[in-house]
Order: sequence, then C-alpha cells, then structure tokens
Amino acid sequence: MDWSNVFSQALTQGIGIQAVIFCLAAIGLNVQFGYTGLLNFGQSGFLAVAAYGLGVSIAYAGWSLWVGILVGIAAAVLLALLLGIPTLRLRADYLAIVTIAAAEILRLTFRSVTFDPVFGGSDGINRFADDFYTYNPYSGPVKIGPAEFSQNDMWIVTIGWILVVILSILVFLLMRSPWGRVIKAIREDEDAVRSLGKSVYSYKLQSLIIGGVMGCFGGFIAAIALQSIQPDYYSTDLTFFAYAVLILGGAARVLGPIVGSVVFWFMLVFIDGALANAVSSGAIDFIRSDQVGQIRYWILGIALMLLMIYRPQGILGDKKELSLDAR
Repeated sequence: MDWSNVFSQALTQGIGIQAVIFCLAAIGLNVQFGYTGLLNFGQSGFLAVAAYGLGVSIAYAGWSLWVGILVGIAAAVLLALLLGIPTLRLRADYLAIVTIAAAEILRLTFRSVTFDPVFGGSDGINRFADDFYTYNPYSGPVKIGPAEFSQNDMWIVTIGWILVVILSILVFLLMRSPWGRVIKAIREDEDAVRSLGKSVYSYKLQSLIIGGVMGCFGGFIAAIALQSIQPDYYSTDLTFFAYAVLILGGAARVLGPIVGSVVFWFMLVFIDGALANAVSSGAIDFIRSDQVGQIRYWILGIALMLLMIYRPQGILGDKKELSLDAR
C-alpha cells in the first residue's frame, strides 16, 4: 500500500479548495449558530444566491467580476432579510424549517426549465470567471510539503485562505465587542437580554445577515474554482457537511471552522485512499471497490458520533460555554 500517496492526497484535500469552501460556510454558521444560537439549515442557499449572483452578472449582464461579487453579497443580504423578518420573532425551530425549505426552493428554481435562459437549468452557468485567473501570480504547479496544486488551484487556495483569515479576525473582533457580548447573551438567555431593553429581534437579524454574507464567500470560491455553477452542488448536503465541520472543530470558537474543515476533509480522503488501496491490494477482500465511497462516510459518521458522545463541544470547544447533547 502506497501510504505516502494516500497521505499526500489527503493533505492536498485537507488544505485544498473544498476545505476552503466548507470552512467559509462554517464561519458563517459559527456566527449564526455557535455564537447566537440560530438554527440555519439553509446555508447552502446563501452560497447558491451568491454564486448565481456572480455568474449571472458576468455571463448574462456582462458586468465585471467585482460587480458580480457585490451583486452576490447583496443577494445574500436580501435572502437573510426575507428569511429572518417573518421568522425571528418566533421559536428557533421555525427558522430551521424556513431556511431548509428556502434552500431547496432556490435549488429547484435555479435548475428549473422555466428559468433556463438565465440560470442555465441543470447545466448551470459555465466558463465565466476567466478574468479572475488573469491575476494569477503562479506560473506552474506548486508543492506545499507533500501536497501539490496546479497553478490555478493554488491561486484559488491562496485567495480562499486569505479570506478565511480575514473573516476569522473579523469574527474575533466582533465577538469581543459590545455587539458580540449581546449576541452571546442572547444565545444563553434571550429573555434576560430583552429585559435589559435590547432588541433581541434586531440582533438576531443582524447575526443572520452577517453569517449569511460570510458564508456566501464560500459560494464565490466554489463558482470560480469550478468555473461552473451547478444547482445540485448547493443541496442540503452542503449545509449539513458545514455543520459537521463546525461541530467537529468546536462551535463558538474562532478557529473551530478552520480546524474542523481541515480535519474533516483530511480524514475523509485519507479513509477513502486507505480503503481503496487495501481493496485493490487484496488486504481487504470483503469490500468491493465500488463500496469504498459509501463506507468512508460510515466510518467518518461513526467517528463523529463518538465525538458527540465523549467530546460534544468539539476539538477546540469549551464545554462550559457550548456543548451539544448527544443523548
């Protein structure tokens, strides 16, 4: 078994494009769920509207990349307002129901034949981000230890992790400001915050908007990296993988999404590569090669369940501040 190749591929994915996308999505969820206690099950919707805002602006309106990014951010803000205004005065589970439904409605709308001339239907929007790569400073493949990236992938990874650092610093500063202290107090006891004269509804809406905008940068990275916007990429799986990343790293911790994303994708690809090599070499003869993809999720799922039982606060989380009860 070629362990060096398995480790190299796992490390490449652990710090690669997918890790960046889910890290950005989880940073947004960390603001909403980790610090505020909002159950947003439609984070994929924020990534989708940002990606389509970017793609439609460039491919159909003929605007520049930077204008497209502004359109995508505006779309994420609008979505947060549409979801938050009617639901945030109600119980937390109403927001969860509305957000997961809205994300699916958006996905089906984007792939609808009716809107095919604008959104491209199930084929999506393709080859629209060439301008981004004109700024690429890399002239060839780049190696970071055993990990290796093509020049375009390295450019995406560089920009992606810069965004992760910037947003993480912003979260750090926000949560140590008076605004952040109110947000965390709402998570603990919103009635107590309301009794002090604070508008809980307003703070929740602000948190939903900020988390949605932060998460939407994951949509930009996905769209530009793939040079394609496919509606089915933004399914509910994306949201729940982002939650897995956040819970693994530790909610209500600035570095939680980063650690969780790196560990999640490293382990997923490492398990996949190890199983595939073991099956092909005959070391494991009770698994077929076409079953490896499903079994890796079983193993990772069991590991996450054990984490929830024995360390519910995640890798970096503080049990006194926030933990998830697995019982």
